[in-house]
Amino acid sequence: MARLTLSFKPSSEGYLLLAPAVAIYLLFAFYPMIDVFTLSFSQWNGLVDDKIWVGWKNYHDVMTKDPVFWQAVTNTVFWTVFAVTIPNIFAFGLALALNQNLPARSPLRVAIYLPVIIAPIAVATIWRWMYDPFFGLFNTMLTSAGLTGLIQDWLGDRDVALWSIFIAYFWQTAGFSMVLFLAGLQNVSQTLIEAVRIDGAGRYKTFRHVTLPALKPTIAIVLVLSTINSLKAFDIVYGMTGGGPAQSTQMLAMWAYTQAMQLGSFGRGSAISVILLVLTLIIVIPYLVWQLRKTED
Repeated sequence: MARLTLSFKPSSEGYLLLAPAVAIYLLFAFYPMIDVFTLSFSQWNGLVDDKIWVGWKNYHDVMTKDPVFWQAVTNTVFWTVFAVTIPNIFAFGLALALNQNLPARSPLRVAIYLPVIIAPIAVATIWRWMYDPFFGLFNTMLTSAGLTGLIQDWLGDRDVALWSIFIAYFWQTAGFSMVLFLAGLQNVSQTLIEAVRIDGAGRYKTFRHVTLPALKPTIAIVLVLSTINSLKAFDIVYGMTGGGPAQSTQMLAMWAYTQAMQLGSFGRGSAISVILLVLTLIIVIPYLVWQLRKTED
């Protein structure tokens, strides 16, 4: 009888199968990143072929001569802090509740996740209509309830515009985190949970000593993805306010787009993009290293 042997040596066929995917990644992801990095040291209007090398001038001008840049940095950091905490805490609570044997559990999961699959620009259009100061849903409801003192221009007031956009972002993204948390809860060992309950552990101790430690990898993934997505917030902000009023909702990703595509300063736009990338790495990499060390320990 012929013996079956398994070989774990790399084969040329495997490399051939990977080659198209690697080529596509290098062409559409890696090359643009390198091009943006080199362009950030140049002056170019996007119309002519000649690019003028200016060194660090774009970075210097952005950080010293552009007040909108620092407004965008402040808004982006503020947005990231709240976008990483509030929706994920809410999503975690929803996941814990919908992991129980509740009536209509499946329809509720679908309803909460449904906004995730809607395009951000469509979400922006829906919520912009609801925030309309004259015919919008919210002001109409406040008028019907006799609360005319609370009526305001939700997207036209610089004090509340960013919060108004955040509510729309919260509505769209909470379902994504909830699904990830639910997936993590499904992988928690029920045998271990039953064992600690037999030993007399209550719900709180079971959650603290069994469920929560088992969810740490899932929590890490959710936090990293939320951080990256919130730092590069663009679509929903652009669709609802375009950065206004008076740049009060301007974001780094959107300001990079504005500099390059609307103002024709591709060098400055690229410099802002590189700064955004560095900011993302500064936040994400230490957390990933910390999680990796905890996993190894």
